Amino acid sequence: MTTIRHEAAVPLSAAGRRFDQTVAEMFPDYSRSRLAGWIKAGAITLDGVTAPPRQLLKGGEQVRLEAELAVEVTTSAEAIALDIVHEDEHLLVLNKPAGLVVHPGAGNPAGTLLNALLHHDPLLAELPRGGIVHRLDKDTSGLMVVAKTLATHTALVDMLSRHDVERQYEALVLGTLVAGGTVDAPIGRHMGDRLRQAVRDEEDGKRAVTHYRVRERFRAHTLVQCNLETGRTHQIRVHMGHIHHPLVGDPLYGGGLRLPKGAGEGLVLALRAFRRQALHAERLAFVHPANDEPMAFEAARPADFAALIAAVRADTEERGLEHD
Repeated sequence: MTTIRHEAAVPLSAAGRRFDQTVAEMFPDYSRSRLAGWIKAGAITLDGVTAPPRQLLKGGEQVRLEAELAVEVTTSAEAIALDIVHEDEHLLVLNKPAGLVVHPGAGNPAGTLLNALLHHDPLLAELPRGGIVHRLDKDTSGLMVVAKTLATHTALVDMLSRHDVERQYEALVLGTLVAGGTVDAPIGRHMGDRLRQAVRDEEDGKRAVTHYRVRERFRAHTLVQCNLETGRTHQIRVHMGHIHHPLVGDPLYGGGLRLPKGAGEGLVLALRAFRRQALHAERLAFVHPANDEPMAFEAARPADFAALIAAVRADTEERGLEHD
């Protein structure tokens, strides 16, 4: 079990301010709710004694934080291979394969990314959600960042909430888009299907913004780059479906298998074989929370996605059409 220890003097400028408010400013590596819990538990003391959260300070008092990180998750560890592209003492970045569920849940009690992470580093059990600060859908491949310390977890959650983490995706969608654009449409749970999300009005949905641009245009499909300004559940899938260009292979928002008119055997076989949404988280960039160094990572599209694009491109070329 990890023990956290810090000691510092209350700034003289904090005279007349509340104990809990000042502690939150003195130890910004930890969330206000966690610090409040430590104060109530007596893990944060003022001049060697416990103090109520609302106690007013004089300035100059000595604050000591000594807290043990309890186990946050009880999921069992499993020896599941991870494709780790970067790791240091604060965080790790991994390339998640399609088909791997991030968190255990109904229908997926084991065999998840969380199980794998706990086997890789058992101390992640002391962090909220095992250090996972954002997720990818089961059948979406690509890059994720995972915190390895509580301070890094707090910082990454804050960066994500401020939209300071660049997340770039590649997607193959149905139809031919003329140009890129932005979808700014609130997202909330679908009224009739609890497994789906949907574009909702501002009262029922949360703000969601997706920027997209055309990378390559084919006979009946378009390869697009999508950049998230926000990070709602199924955001790209919902937004591209909303503008009538759903992702190829998407079982929830794509309406099932769709074969273009006159598709050749190669394309038909490729589309039938591709049994997931054509979405890959290809780039992740952020400023490292511990040293302020810019970090940027890229993951090549997986083999199944690459084969699908090759088939779509070949279908276009076989009909004497140009793709751009």
